[in-house]
Amino acid sequence: MTDEPTTRPLCLVTGATGYLGGRLVPGLLAEGYRVRCLVRDPGRLRDQPWRGAVGTATADVTRPETLDGVFDGVEVAYYLVHSLGTGPTFEQRDRDAARAFGAAAARAGVRRIVYLGGLVPPHVPEHELSPHLRSRAEVGRVLRESGVPTAELRAAVIIGSGSASFEMLRHLTERLPAMVTPSWVHTRIQPIAVRDVLRYLVGAAGLPPEVDRAFDLGGPDVLTYRQMMLRYAEVSGLPRRVIVPVPVLTPRLSSLWVGLVTPVPNSIARPLVESLRHEVVCREHDIARYVPDPPGGLIGFDEAVRLALKRIQDADVTTRWSSASLPGAPSDPLPTDPDWAGGSLYQDLKEREVSAAPQAVWQVIESIGGENGWYSFALGWAVRGLLDRLVGGVGLRRGRRDPSRLRVGDSLDFWRVEEIEPGSLLRLRAEMRLPGLAWLELRVDDNGWGGTLYRQRALFHPRGLAGHAYWWSVAPFHRFVFGGMARNITERARALP
Repeated sequence: MTDEPTTRPLCLVTGATGYLGGRLVPGLLAEGYRVRCLVRDPGRLRDQPWRGAVGTATADVTRPETLDGVFDGVEVAYYLVHSLGTGPTFEQRDRDAARAFGAAAARAGVRRIVYLGGLVPPHVPEHELSPHLRSRAEVGRVLRESGVPTAELRAAVIIGSGSASFEMLRHLTERLPAMVTPSWVHTRIQPIAVRDVLRYLVGAAGLPPEVDRAFDLGGPDVLTYRQMMLRYAEVSGLPRRVIVPVPVLTPRLSSLWVGLVTPVPNSIARPLVESLRHEVVCREHDIARYVPDPPGGLIGFDEAVRLALKRIQDADVTTRWSSASLPGAPSDPLPTDPDWAGGSLYQDLKEREVSAAPQAVWQVIESIGGENGWYSFALGWAVRGLLDRLVGGVGLRRGRRDPSRLRVGDSLDFWRVEEIEPGSLLRLRAEMRLPGLAWLELRVDDNGWGGTLYRQRALFHPRGLAGHAYWWSVAPFHRFVFGGMARNITERARALP
């Protein structure tokens, strides 16, 4: 654990590699707070612009034994981690993690916990809530029962560049000029701009010690999901959309539909969709007693959409919903050769000499994926992405956070950036559904003769017999996929001015 200067109050932030945590940290720093980030892998923070201004603690809230010492000196602890309704045990996992976090905070004398949960519909029995919302509400109760004063901030749909809710709304509206939709498009919702959520999160650090309760968070507009799509189309300059609701699309079918149309995979789409079955409108606005509304009022839906779209157009999306690892995605780092002696580690190696400067080759490498594609066998990549989505994976639609720059932890279609050495190495770890673990390495070296040596290595560690069978079944296609990639990347670099 690294230390921070001892002149200002210290905040502990969990989920700093996620969508909101990655934006909360610079907000706290701007207000003069010291920050310590609780992360499982400190390397995921390495390329954050604020990395040098924070401390880190390596721990895992699902393993209570790792939390010892993490809260030393902490006055305010932010709890921004949760599962997204994956599997039959996720509620128990969330419950146990919150209980461990609260107990460790209480032992250390933390004066305040701040938790961002979901807006719970009024007058709906708990057993009728979606598992996602039910778990969010339970986590808030568990944290309050810790004995540490807890501010539970409950928000519904968050509108901001890169949020899962916004990406779902954006792609449904942009890609479908006419659509048959589930009946939940008539559900009333009170969306809120991500800037206002962050303002409340930062402000909650200064709440009086006697405040120990939940607060509803919502923007100034109450809209149905249908109205949100129509207003999005208007703000973004699209023709008016034709929306026909039908009652036969269940939450499961709806999530499959969302997963096929948008970049949001089924595993995330389903809890989002299930949460829209009930009306989510604020019952109070008591948070304004402690964190006053700005002079111009809260940001309305249309302005929140404009701000989000401008961020996207300016390639200024600081964090995305895919910043955090997906449930079930592999997290093992690339093994070193000695550790794997005697094991199976298949590889496909390609090398090419190219009469272009190393900087030109690196420019092509760092811009790979997303709208730029993968420089080989486009149909093959598209089919592989579609197959992945059909089995509940992320597919190729996650794209990139930035069109030309990458940093450790970024999602890149169905890969994640595991390591990057600017000008030299890009290592990607696969997050597609596979019977094993896979990586793709792209390297640039000076060949010593005024040109560049491009090295490309695909690696696969099989899991069981299915893993071995998978590798040998796709090996015949590697000549087209990886051979074409090496050839086209180097040719593209040669063509750059």
